[in-house]
Amino acid sequence: MINQPKEIGFHTHQRSRIANRVESMAPSGIREFFELVTSHHDILSLGVGEPDFVTPWRIRESALYHINRGETSYTSNSGLPSLREKIAAYLDHRFGIQADPAHEILVTVGVSEALDLALRALLNPDDEVIIWEPAYVAYSPLVTLAGGKAIALESCADDGFRLDLGKLEQLVTPRTRAIIINYPNNPTGVTLKEFELKGLASLCLSHHIIMISDEIYAEMTHDEHHISLASLPDISGWVVLLSGFSKSFAMTGWRIGYAVGPADLISAMTRIHQYTMLCAPIMSQRAAETALEEGLVDMNEMCEIFRQRANLIVQALRDNGLPCHQPEGAFYAFPSIRNSGLNSMEFCRRLLDNEKVAIVPGSVFGRSGEGHVRIAYAADTNTIETAIGRIGRFIRNL
Repeated sequence: MINQPKEIGFHTHQRSRIANRVESMAPSGIREFFELVTSHHDILSLGVGEPDFVTPWRIRESALYHINRGETSYTSNSGLPSLREKIAAYLDHRFGIQADPAHEILVTVGVSEALDLALRALLNPDDEVIIWEPAYVAYSPLVTLAGGKAIALESCADDGFRLDLGKLEQLVTPRTRAIIINYPNNPTGVTLKEFELKGLASLCLSHHIIMISDEIYAEMTHDEHHISLASLPDISGWVVLLSGFSKSFAMTGWRIGYAVGPADLISAMTRIHQYTMLCAPIMSQRAAETALEEGLVDMNEMCEIFRQRANLIVQALRDNGLPCHQPEGAFYAFPSIRNSGLNSMEFCRRLLDNEKVAIVPGSVFGRSGEGHVRIAYAADTNTIETAIGRIGRFIRNL
């Protein structure tokens, strides 16, 4: 039996057992919304940011082979040397990025851990991190958990949700430690052009700010070749590139990502990593090796399917009265629902109740996402067409 605390003779204010920064943190807007989905049946979901493909067989088979050989141990904190070498070779061949696999690459448990490590390694209390919004829901909370302050760089539909370098520079203060960008962007599908990347590089160098570049959707750039910020000359010492295998190789559940950056920062991230995750699972690392060796054909085929779906879903949305810019990458459409007269959360809740279609409110991605909804085209053509038809019917019946 647990002993109760004794009376101490005077009343004191009871302090919460939960850390202030955690207690004040709102739950994930996506997860909060999808709690509603669990109470419904026969849902058509275009909400989850996950490829609808199974991990290619050759990758799964490789993992089974290594498991059957008894490879179930820890690896180096940094990840298997052979995997880091393959990542370095892949980045060089595909994006022109030069990285030393021994000192400038860290294998992580998904890209989210890589971001968490980068922020904790970089931030001192109250350092500021500018986040290009609309943005993935984890960015701002992870800045808070690392002791920093998140500053929103808002974008708008009238400008195609493009990154405004002038507005960005106005947000820079002496406390600005880092800038987080994600392109192709989740949720807007916008990617960055070479002139925008060069402008970012110039700003970063002039103010001595670290750029954290989340390029997990790089391979899913639809009609142009993806240019990595880390490939630009002179900026490599100021960029932390985050990427992984979850999207392009349909390996979400394998939880395997990586960070590429200057050796001193990767070393600091590795020190945190060794006390938290220790290392990524060896079977996932072996599967990632096979993905880079034998999975590129499968990856390219999947990415081409997403490109075709982008054209399909945008036209279907426009035909049903939802203005939508053309996504340049990833697998999300971000149409406007302003003509409905509803805010994005109410729109999604009523759509779920009335038409059994699950999509994500734009408001969960930051204030500039309000008035829009995120629709993932990570589903087969029939599901997409049926769901968009129901959305159109819902709008007509408002």
